[in-house]
Amino acid sequence: MPKILDIRVDDITLQEATETIIQWTQDNEQRYVTTPNPEILLESEKNVEFKNALNRADLNIPDGTGILWAAKYQKITENGRRKKLKWILSLLSILFFPRYIRSELRERVTGADLMKNICLKAPKNVVKIFLLGANEGVAERVKEELEKKHKNIEIVGTYSGSPKLEHDSGIIEKINSTTANMLFIAFGAPKQELWIARNLKKLNKIKVAVGVGGTFDFIAGTRKRAPQWLQKIGLEWLYRLIQQPLRIARIYRATIKFPVRVLKSRTVSW
Repeated sequence: MPKILDIRVDDITLQEATETIIQWTQDNEQRYVTTPNPEILLESEKNVEFKNALNRADLNIPDGTGILWAAKYQKITENGRRKKLKWILSLLSILFFPRYIRSELRERVTGADLMKNICLKAPKNVVKIFLLGANEGVAERVKEELEKKHKNIEIVGTYSGSPKLEHDSGIIEKINSTTANMLFIAFGAPKQELWIARNLKKLNKIKVAVGVGGTFDFIAGTRKRAPQWLQKIGLEWLYRLIQQPLRIARIYRATIKFPVRVLKSRTVSW
């Protein structure tokens, strides 16, 4: 499996990840899942605690076309101008020949798609879900929306909460008072990953914790996700920019700074 900017990313499909996580809820071990994307990898280079939390995760799904591209580009061994030319051509292939970048990581697996697929396929009385995070009232709306769509889903608790250290004990008590064995947490990166890393062992019944970023907002309808065709060609970032122009700094990091950083990186780890 590849390491991109010193973070392990797992070669796994949406279906494989879904089946694996559902099975994990029935095991004795506790595990957690993260969703590395270009912005997350850049942040991890500045934050050692965050980097360690990502690399200790049991599953790191490739959440972003940029991640698939980077895994492919890192296999290129040429130096100098030839390497820069291949860098440009490989970036162009994202739009014009997307199959090219899927040779090392087979599939983009977003946190939003993973959560929705788990909720769709989780057998009743097997996966018991707690929703933590997002703004006040959003987790409750997510529960309502999911229960409308999926008859078998079992959501046993919701709480907006806070990733601040002083609120940990109260959140832990809330989760432990339920029968939840799966936690979806939407504090956003790196807060959600750091929260999981320091608190998972204190959650007595939770077997799997998954950081899902802005997924609650998509499900609740407080934010619209890009159309499927834009997602497939790697232009979901453009849709987000149109929706939220203030995200331009984040879009720049993901679409410009990240490819340049990968180009400059001399470490290719497998």
